[in-house]
Amino acid sequence: MTISVNDYKALSKELDPEKLQQQILTLLLKLQNVERGSLWLERDGMYECVEALGEKSENVKGVRISPQEKSIVGWVIQNGEMTIAEAGDSRHYSSLEKDFKIKSRLILCFPLKLEGQDVYGAVQVIDTSAAGEQLNLDPAYLTMLQDMVDIGSISLRNSIEFQKQRIEFAQLSRTLSSIRNNKTIVGNSQSVNKALKLVKNYGATNYPVLLYGESGTGKELFAEEIHAQSSRAQKPFLTQNCSAIPENLLESELFGYVKGAFTGATSNKSGLFEAADGGTVFLDEIGDMDINLQAKLLRVLQESEIKPLGGTHTKKIDIRIISATNRNLEEDVRSGRFREDLYYRLNVLPLKLPALRERREDINLLTGHFLSREAAHSHMLPKNMSNEAMAVMEKYNWPGNIRELENMVKQFQAMVPGDTISIKDLPLHIVHPGTKPPVENRARKQSEKTILQDGPQEDLSSYTWKEMEYSYIMKMLEKYRWNISRAARAAEVNRSTFDSRMKKLGISKNN
Repeated sequence: MTISVNDYKALSKELDPEKLQQQILTLLLKLQNVERGSLWLERDGMYECVEALGEKSENVKGVRISPQEKSIVGWVIQNGEMTIAEAGDSRHYSSLEKDFKIKSRLILCFPLKLEGQDVYGAVQVIDTSAAGEQLNLDPAYLTMLQDMVDIGSISLRNSIEFQKQRIEFAQLSRTLSSIRNNKTIVGNSQSVNKALKLVKNYGATNYPVLLYGESGTGKELFAEEIHAQSSRAQKPFLTQNCSAIPENLLESELFGYVKGAFTGATSNKSGLFEAADGGTVFLDEIGDMDINLQAKLLRVLQESEIKPLGGTHTKKIDIRIISATNRNLEEDVRSGRFREDLYYRLNVLPLKLPALRERREDINLLTGHFLSREAAHSHMLPKNMSNEAMAVMEKYNWPGNIRELENMVKQFQAMVPGDTISIKDLPLHIVHPGTKPPVENRARKQSEKTILQDGPQEDLSSYTWKEMEYSYIMKMLEKYRWNISRAARAAEVNRSTFDSRMKKLGISKNN
């Protein structure tokens, strides 16, 4: 059997290292009409099997052999030459096959090298026939195979380097994005360092993570960091707040829908899970998810498949789910409000985030960080906190946690004259903790309650849900002068959710 032009094309255009490793090995096995083989790379001073085919291949893939141990793979890498060896060869690493029913009879191994003759791995094909006569060992044929392996070897090294650069680029882009948005985890306290250590450990796995913590403790930030430190870093990280929208709308946002699934579904729409394929989905406030939708989420975790709303066929997806809650899910499980099976599926890797009052030593650091950030946004010099004011801030319990502190700093930036914030500039409820803070939310909600009322109160039952939503979004945008972030914040939904609803309703500033 000879190699076709299409075989060479396939080897030269593939950029995914894992797919290319399999292509090289599969092609070699096909050309030699055998079923067993493996591909090895030199990594961290060891020879590691990164691809294997044939019987018991799952036992071979991932095996690491020390250069000090005798092996045909090691001999080829060290000498940079092709070799043919019988099973009884002293170089044969026979212990690898001790549990195999069918042993190797004859082994053909090629070096993986670059143009400069640098060898970085080896690929071997194995004849398991009784007489060991399956392999074509004609010198001209072996030369042709070596040429093919050389081309595949260069392509594989290039694909590995390309993949490495893609990951580095994705991490750099995320870092730059974090710097621009100042979305970074700030803190030197023992509890934060402990959480960050777990983040690093969790990032090395693909298991579901459940973040616990009070509202405002930075759960989304920690979820992003887990994603950034995972092998999925170059893939999407998408967020959905499960308490921000109604159940039916949440289902269509997560799972998508097919044309005709409901009134207004005029075309197929991919959901968040499908859009995040290969990446991570962060489900915030998971404890507020409806019990019926919990069953569908459980199937996603169990079967790695989704079925769009109104659809009849399932789709396979590859996502990691990180969820977060400020509720006591164990109590919700006992009360029947949250499914026990789903709880254990989500809670594989738990991470408890400390409240700000539990990490008071970070208040000074966080305040300085927010002051610098807000000053940069306002193109002003950052304000300073007097020692007395900071001492008072550190004693306050911060029931709203980091979000409350962040909002407080924004008020300082906007309202405090001069460059120093003193005790007199602090709100009364911080200086005197027994005093209740101004009920701004209540006043704001009462104000927004009248947004839809330009005149006499209308009979809202005459509107469709879509018309109501359209009218509400337009009024909010007009009120906040088309500042989508402010409008979303006032509506108490994520900006991405607000923006998504605008697009679905055909709302844009240019209309």
